[in-house]
Amino acid sequence: MSILYSPETRLLTLRTAHSTYQMDIDEGGFLRHTYYGARADGADFRYLHRRYDRGFAGNPAERRNDRAFSLDNMPQEYTGFNAGDYRTPALCLVHADGSYAADLRYAGHEIRKGKYALPGLPAAFDRGGAAETLVVTLRDTASPLQIRLYYGVFEELDVIARATEIVNGGESAVYIEKAASACVDIPYGKWELLHFQGRHCMERQPERLPLGHDVQVVESRRGASSHHHNPFVIVCAPDAREYSGECYGFMPVWSGSHKTEVETDSLESVRVVTGFHESQFRWKLEPGESFFTPEVLLSYSAEGFSRLSRQYHDMIRYHICKSSYVGKPRKILINNWEATFMNFTTERLLNIARQAAALGVDLFVMDDGWFGARDTDDAGLGDWVVNERKLPGGLAPLIGELKKLGMDFGIWIEPEMVNEDSDLFRAHPEWVLKAPNRPPMYGRNQLVLDMTRADVRDYLYGCFSKLLRENDISYVKWDMNRSVSDVFSNALPAERQGEVPFRYTLGVYDLLERLTSEFPGVLFEGCAGGGGRFDAGMLYYTPQIWCSDDTDAIERLDIQYGTSFGYPPFTMGAHVSACPNQQTGRTTSMFTRGVVAMSGTFGYELDLNRLAQSEKEEVQLQIEAFRKVEPLLRNGDYYRLNELEDLGYYSAWEFAARDGSEALLNLVVKHVRANAPLINVRLKGLTPGASYRLDGSEETYSGAALMSGGYTFPMLWGDYPSMQLRFVRVE
Repeated sequence: MSILYSPETRLLTLRTAHSTYQMDIDEGGFLRHTYYGARADGADFRYLHRRYDRGFAGNPAERRNDRAFSLDNMPQEYTGFNAGDYRTPALCLVHADGSYAADLRYAGHEIRKGKYALPGLPAAFDRGGAAETLVVTLRDTASPLQIRLYYGVFEELDVIARATEIVNGGESAVYIEKAASACVDIPYGKWELLHFQGRHCMERQPERLPLGHDVQVVESRRGASSHHHNPFVIVCAPDAREYSGECYGFMPVWSGSHKTEVETDSLESVRVVTGFHESQFRWKLEPGESFFTPEVLLSYSAEGFSRLSRQYHDMIRYHICKSSYVGKPRKILINNWEATFMNFTTERLLNIARQAAALGVDLFVMDDGWFGARDTDDAGLGDWVVNERKLPGGLAPLIGELKKLGMDFGIWIEPEMVNEDSDLFRAHPEWVLKAPNRPPMYGRNQLVLDMTRADVRDYLYGCFSKLLRENDISYVKWDMNRSVSDVFSNALPAERQGEVPFRYTLGVYDLLERLTSEFPGVLFEGCAGGGGRFDAGMLYYTPQIWCSDDTDAIERLDIQYGTSFGYPPFTMGAHVSACPNQQTGRTTSMFTRGVVAMSGTFGYELDLNRLAQSEKEEVQLQIEAFRKVEPLLRNGDYYRLNELEDLGYYSAWEFAARDGSEALLNLVVKHVRANAPLINVRLKGLTPGASYRLDGSEETYSGAALMSGGYTFPMLWGDYPSMQLRFVRVE
């Protein structure tokens, strides 16, 4: 069993393959956190916590004479506001009498087989009996309010999922102003914060910071997880590296505004509180109602970032992505955006498709500009009707010609947005988020539809379900090209406007659920101006996400590197684009562009007709090479082979088959130097006693040699040179 309870000690212990998570119920009913770290069967970790009288650390009424007992320095599982713990709270609410307080005590628990589910929210799911669930109920001492803490234990994956339910058992409404998904106290040790910041076209850049005696916050207030601060964070020991050291991961399964607070208190205990952002949030919880927080995935590694990453990769692969495409080969696609932007016709698209098909591409994706009066980004959003001036006869003639070429068809949509210059807005101006009597803030000259409204979602569902029913479409790219602002819904009363930010994301999930469930044969790709909504919540519905609007191969090295800490490579949309690159003006070789793009969902984004014949031949070779290694890229373990401090010189990474049968070693030199030292990297995941042949040569090496001594690359010259080496076990 992965969940244990001892009635004698009142200890609750969660076990995974390599970690232990423990809490206890003290004599007053406080649920204390005792330990989270390396697995230690049979241990009672209560001994770690000693109590002393600390100045200005208040005492509960029943322990008023025990000045060493204070919530303010006790490790806890879930903390309420205004009840004696002055550190960052997990819960803040207002009772009917106007008071702010939540004194939470243990009221019972239940252990279940399988994994809990969350109504209206994406969450990890059980597959093949892999999980157990613990539900701990806490009760407020002065009201009928209950808090249910959910723990889903995936033992073999070393992941614990957490979520919270707030239940109003009283006769009056309660207002929730903050409700975190999880609170984790780490009472001892020195720790640092690794988070993933960035901007549009440069997402998820690792930044490692020491923790001082303060509160460090990683957050997005943009209505999406954002280009700027990904919700995934790592708390790690100062000596943690790729293959050594302790680290804790925190990954919210949430696509809206988020907030993770990491506080180091005066006694050097670290508290992590994570979940959705409470900015502009106020939820009216009526009697008898429940409120569920999004889920957060916790994972611990004593063997550095690499193991932590693979734990998350497997969790997402097997228990987050629900698409039927998980575990199956993906089509090699070509997207017309960087080739044509919105200036295209059926014949111009087919001209690109014919060349792509001749080189071996499987899927043609038509991007923005196919609908309404859409010639620029100033008009047409919301009018999801084919523009027959560009596409005479609609989509059918285009799709028919593509089928003759042996290609499938995909399409771009942006459901959540509308232009004022659209028939939809002219008919329903009340359907946008907009504060009364104020001019709106524009982004890309578009406004945000009110996804809290059922009529808006029904309209969108009608448009896109009709599109998918009437046309042979196998791929949909779902985009979102601005941040959310002017948060106000015409469909809700004043007292419920604080619910709009949360309900907006629930509305997005509702529409995604309806469409992905009705059309399971369609591969949905997420996008938000590239990687502005790259999170586990979206991956539940869309098993791949366009990683960044920056297609420059050298920039993509850093973007895909940072993304890989939490998210598997097979979820990253990656394309070979034209050079000079449209975002940076940089020129890199076709080979290097291919090496980088192969480490994601491989495709092209350019007009192949404009390539030289030698480049077209190289594209054909790339496609053949990709098909050869695609099962390894999709199913293998991913390893980063250089540390953060090496990234200015080169990037090296590897895919290794889980049975040790083969490995693909990739290297790109980002800064070629005169008389440079040779680059040597140690491979991972091989069979030590086996021999491996370097594909395309007669060279053989032992697995032990490649993992211990490594592989030394020859001197590489020129602009951004690269190598891709496949090692195959000799049977």
